[in-house]
Amino acid sequence: MPERPPSPLLEFDPAPKALIEPGALIRQRDDMPRACVLTWFRDAADRMVEATFGRRLQQLRWEDGPRPVYEIVHESRPVALVPMPVGGAPSAGLLEELIALGCRSFIACGGAGALQPDLAPGHLFVVTSALRDEGTSHHYLPPSRVVDSDPHTVGVLRRTLTDLGLPFTEGRTWTTDAFYRETAARIGSRVAEGCCMVEMEAASIAAVAQFRGMRLAHLLYGGDDLAGEVWDERGWQDNHEVRDRLIRVAATAALRLETP
Repeated sequence: MPERPPSPLLEFDPAPKALIEPGALIRQRDDMPRACVLTWFRDAADRMVEATFGRRLQQLRWEDGPRPVYEIVHESRPVALVPMPVGGAPSAGLLEELIALGCRSFIACGGAGALQPDLAPGHLFVVTSALRDEGTSHHYLPPSRVVDSDPHTVGVLRRTLTDLGLPFTEGRTWTTDAFYRETAARIGSRVAEGCCMVEMEAASIAAVAQFRGMRLAHLLYGGDDLAGEVWDERGWQDNHEVRDRLIRVAATAALRLETP
């Protein structure tokens, strides 16, 4: 019997089908928009739905409660808007179900901790790669330290931000499962590997999109500060203006992905 690797996460299985496939539980909808915004700003999603007279297309049943899938009209076209659960594993599961419903082009938007002192609150950041310090991505892709973002989708998001006159930077983020274990030594190690932000979902959803052949890019904004000797919350959860703008920017980019 071959020796097992030190972690089960290194035992990648490339089988294209699992015992339970999303399509066995979720029926594809003919009216589901292909362009989809994933957001961890539930408050901003609620404001966007109200402002655009959006509607709830679907209510997905989860053990911890229902997961709404909304349709809004942005630039005269329909876009799916989905409030996401925190964490890589549930976000990956919900993304799987959205793909089964019929969404195909995804722009994710969320907040993240800044690992660089020049990333001010509200600073926009395009994810080009994510360090895989979580579990979910290892079930979708072979073992590696990072997963790269889809270059085409990143290019569309980059051009969208430029066209809108919004300054941004881009680079690598650190995806972790344990925000209460972001130690000084671990932060220093991640910064040395080029990580500028830390969050909990980017590597997981990028891996799902790559496995399923979907287009996905991720836009973050600078939230709390982990670049100094003392953590600074910086009131990042109250930055409603930035959150509302990010959803609109993400919707524009998602629609551009679906424009011939």
